[in-house]
Amino acid sequence: MGNLFKFFQKKRPEKAPGVSLPPDNALDREIDALYGMLADILGSDKLVIKAGKMDAMRFMRSPLRGERVLALQRIILENPTIEHIPTDSEIPKLITALSERVADMMARRSLEDKIEKKIAEKLEENHQDYVKDIRLQVLEEEKVPVESPQAVKKREALEKMDQIHLTQSVMELLRPKTLEEIVGQPRAVRSLFSKLSSPYPQHLLLYGPPGVGKTTAARLVLEQAKGVESAPFGAEAPFVETDGTTLRWDPRDMTNPLLGSVHDPIYQGARRDLADSGVPEPKPGLVTDAHGGILFIDEIGEMDAMLQNKLLKVLEDKRAYFESTYFDPTDEKVPPYIKKLFEEGAPADFVLIGATTREARDISPALRSRCAEIYFEPLTPAHIVTIVENAAKKLDAALGEGVSSLISEYTVEGRKAINILADAFSFALERQRGESGPVAIEKSDIYEVAQVSRLYQYVTKKASDQPEVGHVFGLGVSGYLGSVIEIEAVAFPAHEKGKGTVRFNETAGKMARDSVFNAASVMRRITGQELSDYDLHINVVGGGNIDGPSAGTAILTAIVSAVTNRPVRQDTAVTGEISLYGKVRPVGGVFEKAYGAKQAGIQTLIIPEENAKDIPPSHLGLDIHPVATAEEALALLFAKEEDHG
Repeated sequence: MGNLFKFFQKKRPEKAPGVSLPPDNALDREIDALYGMLADILGSDKLVIKAGKMDAMRFMRSPLRGERVLALQRIILENPTIEHIPTDSEIPKLITALSERVADMMARRSLEDKIEKKIAEKLEENHQDYVKDIRLQVLEEEKVPVESPQAVKKREALEKMDQIHLTQSVMELLRPKTLEEIVGQPRAVRSLFSKLSSPYPQHLLLYGPPGVGKTTAARLVLEQAKGVESAPFGAEAPFVETDGTTLRWDPRDMTNPLLGSVHDPIYQGARRDLADSGVPEPKPGLVTDAHGGILFIDEIGEMDAMLQNKLLKVLEDKRAYFESTYFDPTDEKVPPYIKKLFEEGAPADFVLIGATTREARDISPALRSRCAEIYFEPLTPAHIVTIVENAAKKLDAALGEGVSSLISEYTVEGRKAINILADAFSFALERQRGESGPVAIEKSDIYEVAQVSRLYQYVTKKASDQPEVGHVFGLGVSGYLGSVIEIEAVAFPAHEKGKGTVRFNETAGKMARDSVFNAASVMRRITGQELSDYDLHINVVGGGNIDGPSAGTAILTAIVSAVTNRPVRQDTAVTGEISLYGKVRPVGGVFEKAYGAKQAGIQTLIIPEENAKDIPPSHLGLDIHPVATAEEALALLFAKEEDHG
């Protein structure tokens, strides 16, 4: 105890450049006394272990008083997330509060000691009765069980139910069976396979919109990696799947399907023989089920923050540990496997794959730092068409002309497309009941599905070959899905020069409104005309709630077109912030915006020059033009004379 007390005492170097050490006083003695009491209550070893779990070890011998108090807070309050280092003025109040908590701990410890003493006395008194009960239990276990007539009837009913099988679900039938069947994700699948087939597989985070194949790809990649000599996965490597939205942190540690839990003797679900003996039983969780394989957590971004931190600890230790005040390592009644679980923990060496529809900035930095990241791309209409046609082959169904293209207008999710096809298959089957030959799915079946399910076309083709004055396509992004934003403007000479008005959508954000005024300055420089000489009305078609500066170049184009009466190409979309000096500044989400442009039938995409590295040339078959100035953008956006006659 004396040695431990010295360990906890402040290490005071004679000179520490840049560090002002407070003199020894009553506060320091109180702090040291609290450490000493904790060592008495918990025991030296357990205190060190607890300090390690609470990430407090590095502060305990700090020369700074505030850091030593921070360590006390984390240990006593059992909260490793406390970050604030208290000042000298805050410390007295904290010491008082922490002293009260330690006093409560001492009181509880004293009571527990009394109870344990009484239990020991009672066990000793009833030792002979206990031995007798064990003998009777052994005799009962040796008896051949005899079923009552009621039990026989119930068992036979269960066996009869087991003989009834419905056909497999459509989703099970149509789920890809090979990596080649996963449509639209060649780069993501290749990256996923390379990381899992390595001798040093990495924990992974999969980003992307729903229904693009993240879960299926992970499952199939594991099966393929099992056959790679360099991969560490054995033939029986498990793929354990769970959903982050259903996982919650239980501070009592009584129910934790992810990490495991302990059924104490007083727990309702505890084994009777163990409960009668006062022995707690650890129940390993999914992290142990996934040992030697993959733990796949869908929507991992929805997990409780505390549970995420606990999971990270398991990833580092590769074991899941259990604690219980009822566990006595010296108790001979404790089975060896339970003793082993408490003392060594349960194996939990697995590769974590987390999938999320959230953006990277919404994921815990601690989790991201331990994982490689792979992005799954949104699906294009062509991808949806391929998915639908492949699914129709598995259903042995014939698709009428334009059916697959029609489905692609209602969704950008592969899973949703298959659901629409399955529903249409049911309608077609009912319509053709009694007829021979394959089921023929027609457009009318798709329309019926859309009406019943209240489906709306995800996107309609907006691009055209006919230039228009004051109308331009901008680009927006929400999550991982890009979309085309239609911006239109009309300008009339003001009744009095210099007193023109500007009207913009009320739903537009401040930064989007600022783009209008930036555009006015750029227009004056380019055209020599003052925006104040015009009554200008700018509208985002559909009343889009746009914010941010990325629509700046599109707004400038619409204004200049309206004022100069020059038509704008309608097969072209543009994104980029516009500066006061006419520079086209970089924006985010260029990759996703390209998909939105493709969905709308856009052929040419204009992006900031600084974003050129963010997107492959000719991505999705688009003609991509990086530009640095407004003049370059306008030269591409304005139709040539021969284009509009």
